[in-house]
Amino acid sequence: MTDKKSDDSLIASIVSSFATRPEVGPDEIVELVRKLRNEVGASAPVEQAPTSGVATPARPISEAVERDKVYCLCCGKGFKMLKRHIASEHGLTEERYRHMFGLSDDFPLVAPSYSEKKANYAKSKGLGKYSRQKNSGSSKATHEKIS
Repeated sequence: MTDKKSDDSLIASIVSSFATRPEVGPDEIVELVRKLRNEVGASAPVEQAPTSGVATPARPISEAVERDKVYCLCCGKGFKMLKRHIASEHGLTEERYRHMFGLSDDFPLVAPSYSEKKANYAKSKGLGKYSRQKNSGSSKATHEKIS
């Protein structure tokens, strides 16, 4: 079997498994085939997202963050957190994603409600607050809460 045939066979196996999922639509299957061909080298490289400059967002930046969702500017899909999505689906780091759309370093990539929920949980468990007792030993170092 040639390399191209084995690549095509591998891609077919992966895509057929993916396609059995009930929530998968035809567009998602086509996108998976495109990505797999790009990764395994079975066809010409697929057009990648621009890595520099300001790209055109899929939705207006002013509408990208809602209380319960933050929307990907590459594809327009909504999530609680974008980090995994932009890495796996678009091959971007947070830094490259922000640069690509001209976003500031403090632009949220996590939905505000989700962030608050996690912060409240951490506070309820006593995380982020501590006091260390001064050792009566020879150590003269003092520890303070880091702000």
